[in-house]
Amino acid sequence: MRLISTRALKPGMVLATTVYNLRGQALIHDNVPITERMIFRLQELSIQYVYIEDSLSKGIQVKGTVSSKVRQQAVNNIETAFKQLSSSKATPSVLMIENSAKQLKQVIDVVLSEVKGNHDLLTILTDVFTYDSYIFHHSFNVTLYTLSIGLELKLSTKQLEQLGVGAILHDIGKMLVPEEILLKPGKLTEDEFYEIKKHSEHGFEILRQLHSVSLIIAHCAYQHHERLDGSGYPRGLKGEDIHPFAKIIAVADVFDAMTSNRVYRKAMLPHQALEVLYAGSGTLFDPAVIEAFRSSVAIYPNGMVIELNDGRIGIVTHQNKGVTDRPVIRIIEEGGDEVAPYSLDLSKELDKVIIGFDPDYEPQSLKIK
Repeated sequence: MRLISTRALKPGMVLATTVYNLRGQALIHDNVPITERMIFRLQELSIQYVYIEDSLSKGIQVKGTVSSKVRQQAVNNIETAFKQLSSSKATPSVLMIENSAKQLKQVIDVVLSEVKGNHDLLTILTDVFTYDSYIFHHSFNVTLYTLSIGLELKLSTKQLEQLGVGAILHDIGKMLVPEEILLKPGKLTEDEFYEIKKHSEHGFEILRQLHSVSLIIAHCAYQHHERLDGSGYPRGLKGEDIHPFAKIIAVADVFDAMTSNRVYRKAMLPHQALEVLYAGSGTLFDPAVIEAFRSSVAIYPNGMVIELNDGRIGIVTHQNKGVTDRPVIRIIEEGGDEVAPYSLDLSKELDKVIIGFDPDYEPQSLKIK
């Protein structure tokens, strides 16, 4: 598989992964030659990157941390729980609350099992989704990243369970924000941004009234937009005044927001988003949390075309655990000329570093044609 920008797609190329909407319905299937109409549709949906199958990347596998089936079932449970817990028409019954808590516990158990059973780094680009019903998939992604960080930080099982529920429910307050503001494609007005910012307080008020939910979980919703230097909201808390769980969720939340397709912004790639997080390390975000996350996620995912500091072009084939910025590369071009592909392990070639990526890469042989 090879990661490619949708603007570089050409008719006849073959998608390696199916494109879904957030209801799990296939919009464009894999293993089918792409047409002009399909390319137009992908770009119309604001999908920035897809995987294709081609001879250059033959044999390169990109495996998701969780299966599409597990993801969709988890997202369905999250959606049901959100709607039950945030119902404004009536106070949720005790039975409804207990059912919601049970559904969320099931999500945590499944995600923890999947993450523990998968010894590979987190790969976030395997499933391509459009942005409708974004909030529920965002909650799932944040939970996945949060639990990975928690495992890296050696949290106990009980702590991981609490942290996981806090991550799932961190954005429940957005259920009380008007959808036309949440999904607005243009720049928010000052009043609209104020309404968005109220979601952390809405979430706290919803959760603190539920006897089956720990107050720590309510504070995850309340504090996940607080920042170490006091520049966050809603209370402008600083440093140790922010709960450790909220510091973890903050990193996962920002990373997922930056790497997801949104109505108002194109997705970043993992290494770009991590650069933004690093820029805020120690001022906005907890450095230990960022380092734990960096150790968990594939910064340069398999299938990505990269450029090395010596000018060579290659495709990422494998990840090296513990040195996530130094994967194994299949070199395909040297000095502007195609070469017989060979492998280069950056964990053993310390003078070679990745200086860029090229999602629009086109083989020289095709350019000649």
